[in-house]
Amino acid sequence: MSKKTDTKLTAESKKIIAFDFDGTLTWTDSLVAFLHASSGGLQIASALAFQPSMLLNYLKTKDRGALKARLLHRLLGDISQGDLETLVKAFVTKTGHSLFRPDALRAWEGHDQPDCLRVIVTASPELLVGPFGRLIGADRVIGTRLKFSGSGGLLPVLDGVNCRGEEKMCRLREAFGPDLDLDSAYGDTSGDTEMLAAARHGHYRVFTQKP
Repeated sequence: MSKKTDTKLTAESKKIIAFDFDGTLTWTDSLVAFLHASSGGLQIASALAFQPSMLLNYLKTKDRGALKARLLHRLLGDISQGDLETLVKAFVTKTGHSLFRPDALRAWEGHDQPDCLRVIVTASPELLVGPFGRLIGADRVIGTRLKFSGSGGLLPVLDGVNCRGEEKMCRLREAFGPDLDLDSAYGDTSGDTEMLAAARHGHYRVFTQKP
């Protein structure tokens, strides 16, 4: 991450540049890639097959956050936050830049200016995307928060709301204040619509390259 220590203060004088992560900066879903690396495709398929209520509930509610939380817990159990962070660190170290779109990284680097704050805003877990953000020099990573029990184990629910749609704007305002002035935003799905509309310059599906 950047060495800046007070983004609420510096945001008053700097341009905020917001990038979605999965499908925008990356060519694939980072959470799915992490689960494949940590649990394997067979385990993922088995989790969905033996817990059909997860999919049935999603089909009824379209609540991606609930599905995400339950699948993570099904695959990883009551893993502690520290152990999960260790798994993530190993995954990010091994993966490096291979998930990133080359043209997206060029645009990202193009915003590496003294008057800009580069922010990743994602529906993927903040705990997972944070190390990727540090890898590419993000000033802030805003993502879905996982919930842990008082004893430290992962719970099958989220800590708050899945970070997509209007929640992306809520979290940006939480980070940078109610008078947020979003200069540019990049996204690739309906979950980015509000963020793109709020930006002075909204960019939809402008990146296409794969490594």
